[in-house]
Amino acid sequence: MAAPKKGRRPTGAQGRPGRSLAIILIAMVALTAGMFLTKQTTPRLGIDLAGGTSITLKAKSEPGKPDAINETNMNTAIGIIERRVNGLGVSEAEVQKQGQDHIIVNIPKGSNEQQAREQVGTTAQLYFRPVLAVTEGAPAPPEASQSGSPSAAPSGSGSPSAKATPSSSATSQGRAVSEALKAPNAPSPSPSASESKKADDKATPSASPSATSADQAAAAALQAKFAALNCTDEAQRAAVSKDVKPEDPTLACGKRGDVWYKWVLGPAQVDGKDVKDAKGQIDQQRGIWIVTMQFTDKGADKFAKITGELAAKQEPQNQFAIVLDGQVISDPSVREALTGGNAEISGSFDQKSAMELGNMLSYGALPLSFQEDSVTTVSAALGGEQLKAGLIAGAIGLALVVIYLLAYYRGLAFVAIISLIVSGILTYTIMALLGKGIGFALNLPAVCGAIVAIGITADSFIVYFERIRDEIREGRTLRPAVERAWPRARRTILVSDFVSFLAAAVLFIVTVGKVQGFAFTLGLTTLLDVVVVFLFTKPVMTLLARTDFFASGHPWSGLDPKRLGAKPPLRRSRRTGSGAAAATVSVPVDAKEA
Repeated sequence: MAAPKKGRRPTGAQGRPGRSLAIILIAMVALTAGMFLTKQTTPRLGIDLAGGTSITLKAKSEPGKPDAINETNMNTAIGIIERRVNGLGVSEAEVQKQGQDHIIVNIPKGSNEQQAREQVGTTAQLYFRPVLAVTEGAPAPPEASQSGSPSAAPSGSGSPSAKATPSSSATSQGRAVSEALKAPNAPSPSPSASESKKADDKATPSASPSATSADQAAAAALQAKFAALNCTDEAQRAAVSKDVKPEDPTLACGKRGDVWYKWVLGPAQVDGKDVKDAKGQIDQQRGIWIVTMQFTDKGADKFAKITGELAAKQEPQNQFAIVLDGQVISDPSVREALTGGNAEISGSFDQKSAMELGNMLSYGALPLSFQEDSVTTVSAALGGEQLKAGLIAGAIGLALVVIYLLAYYRGLAFVAIISLIVSGILTYTIMALLGKGIGFALNLPAVCGAIVAIGITADSFIVYFERIRDEIREGRTLRPAVERAWPRARRTILVSDFVSFLAAAVLFIVTVGKVQGFAFTLGLTTLLDVVVVFLFTKPVMTLLARTDFFASGHPWSGLDPKRLGAKPPLRRSRRTGSGAAAATVSVPVDAKEA
């Protein structure tokens, strides 16, 4: 007589549930230890929860450059703005693109927040222009009370506090402009006039009347603007260099100490793109703060040429102005031609002014011009209130889920609750570590994503529990019901979580800003749901099926066959004996063979 077949040995979570539980326990301990070792015990909060400023910048299209606003230039601008802000020591600032022509800059609360906001708004090109004339920024009286032209002391090689002698009348200020534009090698007001004059000089001993007339008209216009310019007026400072081309002379304002000054500047000879690196540092030998500059190969040639020309001139026309966003941030004097691609600016710098100037020179050259579209400031108190409201909403949602599970699933509810706790621990520790690792910030939409995830995770437990109940209704005992229900429940859970993860991934890719926080959290918690169900919930159910409380179908277990309307236990026929004495009997289905 053949020996009866033995049931297959259970494998995986069914045969060794302790191994799966050990894996997830080790993962929880490792993540928690990593959180404390990195001293990142709380998730990093976003601007809307921690407080700070959010600035939206819009790229401006320039005349003659319709294709300037493209992905390459936008990405370059993002990198420069990010380095500029972080270069001030503002940690955890966020710079990201929104749509085709917007950049969002999130600056958290911090000691350098105001300074970072100012530099973020400084988005125009950086230029090096020769100085033609300089005087104090207030307009002169309409009538001349003294004669003579204004004189200006050199700026002390970039000293922010160097002083100049102001002119005393509009007439003398205008004469300064005229003489500067007539000076040898001085740039002409317009490229066309300059080219025309050079051509005429080669052909005839004197310039053509039309070129001379154009030069005089341009000089007169610039003279009138310079005399009337009041650099103490914010509106005039903003408008003075508006729509000025790099190749044209211009007027500009800037501060020396607490005093506003105004400049007549020649065409730009070097721009910010030619600066490879710049930084403020202390000169150990002299014990003073300086700013060092390193130029690109192309920029080094241009800088050597302009400094060679300026070194041969008298003050103040031996200076070059560093102009950022139409404002002079420094105007050092040139004593000799600077070759080799390296230069140094020294003067009355302190640590703050040297570091700030170095930061502007290094990160000031943007490929596009921007304007502020909106500025939103969230106080720390308001952020705290929003975080509190989000946590309360999450607690209410969790409480409702727990009440439902207890009322409907009874003993099984504790399995779901413990699984939710495990999922919560994994989510919290991972978010805390990601804040330091990749800069993930928990904002209000991310909190909403975590709240939604409570329902997604609970839904996976419910699918599995209902499959087990279906098997019990078919007349099986708990142990075979747990194992037979798992394959079908597993497929449903994987399909459901795949759809949720796919939606989160698409949302993360096609959106920007805070909505990405919602998508990221939703995707993360969906992945953790699969991990918890496979490595925790299923093994725990396998172990509980071996206990008397659940296996016997206790009324409070949530698996009472009577309450579920179960059929009589499944039985199968077995033939005994042989020949005439053979008989057929029914025996219960063995749990291992179910």
